[in-house]
Amino acid sequence: MSVTVNRKDVHFLPDSSRILARFFRAGDLRTQKLIARVLSLDKTQVELALEQTLREFAHRHRNISRVFKKHSEHLHGIMEEMKIDISQLSEEQKLLIGAYCTMEYSIESAAFFNPSIMEDFDQTLLEPGEKRVILSFRATGEGHISSIVFRRAIIDKNCNLKLRKIGEDIDMPEISHKKLYDKGRFIEKLREMEIPEKYLMTIMEHLPEKFEYYALKESVAQVLNNKRIKAEKRMALEEITWLVDSFYDLKFHHDSDISERVIFPISASESRGIEDARFVCFHDEDETTKIYATYTAYNGHTILPKLASTDDFYTFRIMPLHGNGAKDKNLAFFPRKVNGKYAMLARIDGVNNYLMFSERPTLWNDPIKIQEPKYPWEFTQIGNCGSPIWTEEGWLVLTHGVGPMRRYCIGASLLDLDDPTKEIGRLKEPLIAPLESEREGYVPNVVYSCGSIIHNNNLILPYAVSDYSSTYAVVNMDDLFAELKK
Repeated sequence: MSVTVNRKDVHFLPDSSRILARFFRAGDLRTQKLIARVLSLDKTQVELALEQTLREFAHRHRNISRVFKKHSEHLHGIMEEMKIDISQLSEEQKLLIGAYCTMEYSIESAAFFNPSIMEDFDQTLLEPGEKRVILSFRATGEGHISSIVFRRAIIDKNCNLKLRKIGEDIDMPEISHKKLYDKGRFIEKLREMEIPEKYLMTIMEHLPEKFEYYALKESVAQVLNNKRIKAEKRMALEEITWLVDSFYDLKFHHDSDISERVIFPISASESRGIEDARFVCFHDEDETTKIYATYTAYNGHTILPKLASTDDFYTFRIMPLHGNGAKDKNLAFFPRKVNGKYAMLARIDGVNNYLMFSERPTLWNDPIKIQEPKYPWEFTQIGNCGSPIWTEEGWLVLTHGVGPMRRYCIGASLLDLDDPTKEIGRLKEPLIAPLESEREGYVPNVVYSCGSIIHNNNLILPYAVSDYSSTYAVVNMDDLFAELKK
């Protein structure tokens, strides 16, 4: 193949020093006994234990006392069951209780991979030929729990990446849940999740057409309190709860650097990780710009495709995706509407590439198959490597193909601008295959990307190396188009 791939000598590696203070609770009974032990201490003992803790950990976290207070508030329900008058507790007692229910978690100790790249909103104060960009990564720590993290950089006129200094602290956002839910849409999503009708209606039939978050949580909790409930019904009701938990807003503090903001699993649907976020700048018909990201929420046994949106990288709205096409992994948003409709790539059967159109960014039905595995290096499956890129030649789609020994390679296709169900061209050979130096890692023999951009007529392609670290490559667009249109 005549396309030259210029791999850059820039490496994003896991860093175990990147830590956050995470809430930890070891069961209700153990927590009750723990709280009782703390409350058995006299005033001097409480103050000494708290002072020792702050001395050891305050320099490692942004406002750790605020974290302790928040984690103490998570235990109000247990303390009320213990007949504790919370209003009579001292501030020091509350903070110490919170400290005992806090643990440090290294968010990227195991892997730092599956990157995507997008243009920053701010393109001021740059030299000619430069572009300010934001990269997202899947950071994985203990227990293979993944979260989303960011880095800011400038790409110069020669496509060299100049990274900004990384912030020292981790900023955990304030979380708020959606106030009202539409009963009809909620039931529709539960049916897509294949929750048995008999369990679904046990809860939903008593709720109004517009219900509040806490009304559903309380209704489900009352049924779950029955210790004799069957395991199948308990799981179904828990899935109803984690669906309502999947709608939330995040708000980061304005004094945090973007490298300090972490989207860590919040809802039960994400309890085992947030995977493979595909970020893209979406340009609407009214000339406004918004950032969308599709990602996979995983709770250990169920996958839930979700959508994040932001206008500033300080506030994020998180929503589950609906419809018969919102399933499995590998959903990628188009950066603009196609013939007046939102468009999305998907891989609903785990093997082939599909395309969907919609009037709403959260509802996806009637997927159309547009690509099947065609060449030996992709015979096992084909999927996207991020959102399509608009070019005058057509929609450029970076793909991943899985071949013998489950080796992942990155390829490219070109789709018609007006009708992206039509394939104009497709590389016969991989654009990027794992080099010998890239074969070792958490998952060997894998190169993978979640999103690229074009800069100065070059494709800027960040990619993961064997699910462990990340780097990037540069490809001349003229050479790539020439090969795609052969």
